[in-house]
Amino acid sequence: MCSDHSIPDPRLTDLGLQQCAQLRQNLVQRFSSFEGKIAIVASPMMRTLQTASLAADWLVERGIKIEADADWQENSDKPCDTGSPPSHLVLLKDNHTKIQFTSPSFDFSAIHPLWPDKTSSPAARSRFGYTRSAILNRAQRALEKLRQRPEDLIFVFSHSAFMRTAVTSWWYFNADYRIFEFDDEGKDGAVVPLRMDQSTLEGGMGWSWAKRVEVGYELPDDPEEENGS
Repeated sequence: MCSDHSIPDPRLTDLGLQQCAQLRQNLVQRFSSFEGKIAIVASPMMRTLQTASLAADWLVERGIKIEADADWQENSDKPCDTGSPPSHLVLLKDNHTKIQFTSPSFDFSAIHPLWPDKTSSPAARSRFGYTRSAILNRAQRALEKLRQRPEDLIFVFSHSAFMRTAVTSWWYFNADYRIFEFDDEGKDGAVVPLRMDQSTLEGGMGWSWAKRVEVGYELPDDPEEENGS
C-alpha cells in the first residue's frame, strides 16, 4: 500500500512484490489441481494488474487472460486511487523485466469508456462516483457480472477498501484473499449475498482480521443526504 495518496496510480512497493511471491505460492498450492473452468478479473489499476500478473502467472501460462474491469477499482477519487489509460500501463515487473499490459495476456476490451475518469459529472453521477450509493451500485454491478459468468472459479484482484466497505464487509490485509460463493438464500446485509469459506476467516494467507463491518461503512454520503434532503 502506498502511504502517499498524491502519487497517481502507484505500482507495488518492494514489500508488495515480496507479498505477491508469497501469495502466488499459496494460490498454486491451493488451486493448481482445480479442474473446472477458471477466469481472472482485475481492477485496471497499476498495482492490481501487477499483482495479478505476478500471483496468477501460472494461470496466464495456461492461456487464461487477465480481464480488466473498472467496476473493481478502488473507492476514492484521490490520485492514488485513480487509474491510468491502458495505453500508459507499462512498468518494470521486478526492476528488471518489463511488463506491458497488452494482449494476449491482458484483455481491456470491456473497460468502460469513462475509465479512468472519476470526477467529471458523467463519471461521478453515472458510474464511478465517490459516494455511498455510487460505490454500492458499482459493487452490486460487479458481483452480478460475476454471477452471470460460466466459469467455476474466478480470481478477482481488487482493493481492500472497496472489498471491505462495498462488496464483502470483511477486512483484508495487503495481498491476502478470501473465498466466497454466491448465497442466494443468504441475508447477511451484503449488496449481493455471499457465503465465505471458513478456511479463510483470517484470510487465505492468515494475514487479515477476522472482523466485519457494515456494508457502506465509512463511505461518503451522497450530496442530497449531506444537505438533509
